[in-house]
Amino acid sequence: MKALGVIFPKEDGILCGIEIAQMVFQQVDDSIDFQIKGHDGEEFAPGVTLATVVGSAASCLKAERTALNFLQHLSGIATLTKRFVKASEGTIKILDTRKTLPGLRMVEKYAVRTGGGYNHRFGLYDMVLIKDNHIEIAGSLTQAVTAVRQHKKRAFIEVEVKTLNELHEALALKVNRIMLDNMNPTQTKQAVQIIRERDRKVEIELSGGVTQSNILDYVDCGVDFVSVGALTHSAPAIDITMHLKSLGHGES
Repeated sequence: MKALGVIFPKEDGILCGIEIAQMVFQQVDDSIDFQIKGHDGEEFAPGVTLATVVGSAASCLKAERTALNFLQHLSGIATLTKRFVKASEGTIKILDTRKTLPGLRMVEKYAVRTGGGYNHRFGLYDMVLIKDNHIEIAGSLTQAVTAVRQHKKRAFIEVEVKTLNELHEALALKVNRIMLDNMNPTQTKQAVQIIRERDRKVEIELSGGVTQSNILDYVDCGVDFVSVGALTHSAPAIDITMHLKSLGHGES
């Protein structure tokens, strides 16, 4: 029996993953006719047709859940990212993190870009990010940076700092980027002022505690990036469904 499937959302959002959904259906049954009606990055409203599917009812049902899982999850990430971008009034670059689901990092980071955000590291090979655990093992921030430079002379190095003392130590090491971790707007503004008085080239990233409701408090502080782990690890799935209609045993 043939069927017509209509894929549509039940809430507002940003579309992401429609071609992945198409691949799922065609992997299950390459005779399925999957017509894309909406494109990744586009805003959608409840009820709008994102895609239509025509093919064997059994094949459509078999592919439905996996395809919708991708659409719901990736559209959720793109939607949350877009909300952060809008909340910041587009004045700062919103970064993701490596807090992604195993096996899905590439597509989740694609969803962040679809929503208007930017990608931080894809893996440990992209840059060296020195955090509290590394400092603890190495003995100090200075020892950690020194060890990296001994093994990777041209490495791009970012260090995480939680206090002004750590900040001064990081500045003395001439690293490429400094991450201000869990600082409030007042602390952030003070830290940025210290950094810019010492080094106008070092990049400044803010991480921890930033939400859609408070991001504007940080906009005027002068940081270059805000990284938000929630974009991938806590984005609510968008409610997207498929309605099937029987076409009987004849041609569509």
